[in-house]
Amino acid sequence: MVKIELMDPTGWERVRDVRLRALLDTPDAFGRLHSEEADREPAVWRDRLANQSVATYLAVIDGKDVGLVSVADYEGKSGAAGLFSMWAAPEVRGSGAAAGLMEAGIAWARAGKFDRLLLDVGDRNPRAIAFYARFGFEPNGVRGTLPEPRQHISEHERELRL
Repeated sequence: MVKIELMDPTGWERVRDVRLRALLDTPDAFGRLHSEEADREPAVWRDRLANQSVATYLAVIDGKDVGLVSVADYEGKSGAAGLFSMWAAPEVRGSGAAAGLMEAGIAWARAGKFDRLLLDVGDRNPRAIAFYARFGFEPNGVRGTLPEPRQHISEHERELRL
């Protein structure tokens, strides 16, 4: 059974470990690289989790941390929350872990009275695109690329009206 846990600063090591695992597993799905996050000081991880305008959730199965998502006020986009760092471990894909994380993120955005939830997804990631579409996320016409050195990877923004 999947358990979804809202994390606080005491769980920083767990969040760091899942985030680093995600960056190694699917580096082209995230804006930051493993090398950029691996050497961050513990205080940076704790501060992220102490920030009240961000919620970070872990998916846990049989006592093992197997997924991650963060949701936050989307800077520069009035009325919007952003869904970031969505990842489920390969061994639990299809188990409901990702769905549980998505449901937690959507609930957080609705409770925060946001009118939409935004996310970016790589154009060459059909599994993720289909997953987001199942929850009602639709392309909104905003396009971009990952930062250097991966600017060759195109992505698009998807939006869920809340």
